Amino acid sequence: MKTDFSCCCSSLIPSRDTARCYLLFVLIAFYMLAGAAIFSSLERPAELQAHQLWEKRLRDFGHEHNISREDLKTLLLHYEKARTAGIRTEPGRALWDIPGAFYFVGTVVSTIGFGVTAPSTVTGKVLLVFYGLLGCSATILFFNLFLERIITLLGLLIFRCNGWKTGYRKPSVYQVTLILFVAVLLVACGAASLYSAMEGWTFLESLYFCFVAFSTVGFGDFVSGQREHHEDTWETNCLFPKSLCKQYSVAPLKNQTKKFRQVNELNSDNM
Repeated sequence: MKTDFSCCCSSLIPSRDTARCYLLFVLIAFYMLAGAAIFSSLERPAELQAHQLWEKRLRDFGHEHNISREDLKTLLLHYEKARTAGIRTEPGRALWDIPGAFYFVGTVVSTIGFGVTAPSTVTGKVLLVFYGLLGCSATILFFNLFLERIITLLGLLIFRCNGWKTGYRKPSVYQVTLILFVAVLLVACGAASLYSAMEGWTFLESLYFCFVAFSTVGFGDFVSGQREHHEDTWETNCLFPKSLCKQYSVAPLKNQTKKFRQVNELNSDNM
């Protein structure tokens, strides 16, 4: 009877991996709650102020032009629908020409999804589901394969350098991590400088855009290549894949640690 009871108790005790999963879940939940509290304290006053200013402007405009509030809201609702189709108050580039459509599919397969461009037809929305499933899967697979080759190449380079200089034959995962991290910083700062020159943003705004875009958060508050006359549209579109490759090289790095260690062991055995 004691044995059966002890077996039941031991089966209820989670394994170490399961306990780590639970702990990580709790930490993420607390992290999100702390982030919500911090960002709410920072952004909520600005939101309330913007609402008050908008209500004042709406009321003053209605009084000045003798337009009822209901008519104004109806017009604004029509504008919100038109904005989804790419209509802007200021002239901008076409959203669904070839460069604009290429920019759109780039944000789809890279899972950024700024939200500036979105299909408005039923056929386009249905097609996007299947197109995104295939495109996102293929892109994630490509980035994983790309990362494997980058890590292997860096491992071999570090292996050779260590072997020639110090006689130390086993590359370190931390060395590869540091190199990739520095590469990401260089790409982000370089891209921020380019976007600052092309879009007229400040460097801080461009760096913020690069983080939001390359980390695939994609808020949509800053979007490149939306001006009516943009000489570097294709260059802007092609800059995304290059930068994303670097960013994806660091994001899943820990998932590739085991493979990198296997490469280290193989190199050591060959010696």
